[in-house]
Amino acid sequence: MDTTTALLPALPTTLPDNAPPAFHLLSKPTGAICNLDCAYCFFLAKEMLYPGSRFRMAAEQLENYLRQLIESHRTPEITIAWQGGEPTLMGLEFFRRSIEYARKYVRPGQTIQHTIQTNGTLIDDEWAAFFKEHHFLVGLSIDGSREMHDVYRQDKGGAPTFDKVMRGLSFLKKHGVEWNALVTLNHANVDHPVEVYRFLRDECGATFIQFIPIVERLHENGVPFGAAVTDRSVTAPQYGQFLIAVFEEWVRHDIASVYVQMFDVALANWYGEPSGLCVFSKTCGTALALEHNGDLYSCDHFVEPAYRLGNINQTHMIELVASDQQLKFGRDKFDTLPQYCLDCDVRFACHGGCPKDRFIATPDGEPGLNYLCAGYKAFFHHIDQPMQLMVRLLRQNRAPSELMRLYAGQDQKWQDLLAKTGRNDLCPCGSGQKFKNCHGRERATPRST
Repeated sequence: MDTTTALLPALPTTLPDNAPPAFHLLSKPTGAICNLDCAYCFFLAKEMLYPGSRFRMAAEQLENYLRQLIESHRTPEITIAWQGGEPTLMGLEFFRRSIEYARKYVRPGQTIQHTIQTNGTLIDDEWAAFFKEHHFLVGLSIDGSREMHDVYRQDKGGAPTFDKVMRGLSFLKKHGVEWNALVTLNHANVDHPVEVYRFLRDECGATFIQFIPIVERLHENGVPFGAAVTDRSVTAPQYGQFLIAVFEEWVRHDIASVYVQMFDVALANWYGEPSGLCVFSKTCGTALALEHNGDLYSCDHFVEPAYRLGNINQTHMIELVASDQQLKFGRDKFDTLPQYCLDCDVRFACHGGCPKDRFIATPDGEPGLNYLCAGYKAFFHHIDQPMQLMVRLLRQNRAPSELMRLYAGQDQKWQDLLAKTGRNDLCPCGSGQKFKNCHGRERATPRST
């Protein structure tokens, strides 16, 4: 062992009994430093936590991080996940070293999965070839078509970034790199759900999509207050309607060909399996964040002094992950749920959502309700029947994609029914209105003049 690693914390002789067998750690080698200046980015302000820092993970820190990460896992697969800021600002040589260190410390029977979340603007042939060679999964941030993406995703000079992102995507596709679309939902795109989805599916060729709602609380002297949010944020009803509209498109055409994280997680919860996503799990605490200097935080959304667990250069990572502070953080997700949530019929699908968004009051005034609650409830109630049908198909060892044929038949029957309905008949949808004032309006043609 070299002198550098000899001075670093050693793995405890016995792993803590309460240590999770695996956990997810987002490592930020550039801290909050980024080449873009996205208006809604919550992380850029974290630069103030480290005044005077160069915001570059040193080689010794990189090796220490990877050694401890691999030592801390008791599962055969380990994910090394890079995020920022913008991690590609570290340069390719940094990531080549990360591959070497991972190979140095990986144990027999273990495999490494490399992932990176990036804005894509710096990706070229060399980057894409590297990602392909080492089987990286790339999360690419893109908010829709040019008109929607460029509203908030601009560079430091205020210039649009859509063309640079699409150029980066072209290199990923050229080299056959596996990639996910990371889409933040905001004021500019949330009212255009089908347009956003079809752009990602048809124009970008995305087969894995994550929708991330922007919820920015208003701050005073850096401290959030009340339930007020910025104009860039989505409202709960908007979020619910966005998901419903995308689901209706997906469930008719794209089951098993396009994977939308929200729908996959929902299906797992309906099936009774762990969701795999902390936001919709009963407890959390296994998705942590590592800063460039070795500081470990409870969560990517809680990179704040109160949630700093310690530094892996002084205390081994697994001891921090299994600390009382972190375990309490994870349990609090359930333990602090208001009664309104405990009594909710779709709590199994939501579990209160992310704690960062639980800052409004319930209808009876109890604090701790998720800002997006109304959207969650609308969406989960809407998908209940198709989710139950997909679960039934799975339990019969049949493909959930069979549901698309059922929807196709129902849609045709609906169109046939509309065609037989007179203008002054009651609308067959059950609204109680005349057809001409309800769904008949969709079939109306302009009068000649």
